[in-house]
Amino acid sequence: MTDFRPDYRNIVDAARNVKAARLPLYEHIIAPEIMEMILNHEFAGLPGGNEADIKEFFRWYCRFFYEMGYDTVSFECCITDILPSGGALYKHAPGAIKNRDDFKRYPWAELPGLFFEKNAPIYRALRGAMPEGMKGIGGVGNGVFETTQDLVGYMDLCYIREDDPELYAGLFDKVGEVMLAIWDRFLKEYGDIFCVCRFGDDLGFKTSTLLPPEDIRLHLIPRYKRVIERIHTAGKPLLMHSCGAIFDVMDDLIAAGIDAKHSNEDQIAPFHEWVDRYGNRIGNFGGIDTDAVCRLSHEELKEYITDVLNRCSGHGGFAFGSGNSIPTYVPVDNYMDMIGIVRSWRGERG
Repeated sequence: MTDFRPDYRNIVDAARNVKAARLPLYEHIIAPEIMEMILNHEFAGLPGGNEADIKEFFRWYCRFFYEMGYDTVSFECCITDILPSGGALYKHAPGAIKNRDDFKRYPWAELPGLFFEKNAPIYRALRGAMPEGMKGIGGVGNGVFETTQDLVGYMDLCYIREDDPELYAGLFDKVGEVMLAIWDRFLKEYGDIFCVCRFGDDLGFKTSTLLPPEDIRLHLIPRYKRVIERIHTAGKPLLMHSCGAIFDVMDDLIAAGIDAKHSNEDQIAPFHEWVDRYGNRIGNFGGIDTDAVCRLSHEELKEYITDVLNRCSGHGGFAFGSGNSIPTYVPVDNYMDMIGIVRSWRGERG
């Protein structure tokens, strides 16, 4: 058995579809409340406080990833958190943009400034707390589709698609411009903190994409491509998180330049199917359905995880974790079992 020493280069290799020297662990999101229970220390409420509180939050936040055996710290600041009158996606609030007049009045030019006004102290605190040998994975959360939904609402966006195709296209174009501007400044000012960049745009559900595939190809993927090109120019790989059955647009996403993809759910396809289909072209992050983490016994978890590891090891870039995230309803003991099984498979003391 060996001791654990973090090395962010493992996850960079996985994202670039190269077999890493050590299989990296990865989670898209872990609820800070889960971290509190494991570390036996309350800190989740600190980010809303002063600068000292933010620094203290990240001291414990980064410590968690280090102690659990991760090579990187997963973290992002979301565009949807700074949208004036936003909230249609996550808070089910009325859409801020319902017609062309709303679109013209919306303060698009202010959004990049609002993003950094809110988040610059957060990124600086993360930089100061990063353990030796580790870097961040993440950066700027939300993609073009999620951000547009947060301003309009999914149902109203579908109505606009039929009633005003010009506005429909204009929404994606304007959101894409904002996203690119934010990423451009982020990479210049805070790119040193992160070894792999990531954005999430949930494009699908259990049976298909949420928009017609041709709409995704026409309106979303060209905007992704501009951001990905900027990230690549900065020398970093791009991990895309997208839930759902998005097989109809995977080839297009790969052609746009994504280096790796995260999210899997057994009802859509077991993880090894993503690896079988795309492992020769991109890295694959995930492995175990979050539902399985919640409900399986230790022995069942071990059997499930060992099967995934055996099926997927040696097939290019691979980072193991849940297929979605670790929210507050995941039993802590089951999460710890998952981590322990993988770390034992890696030959570590922990």
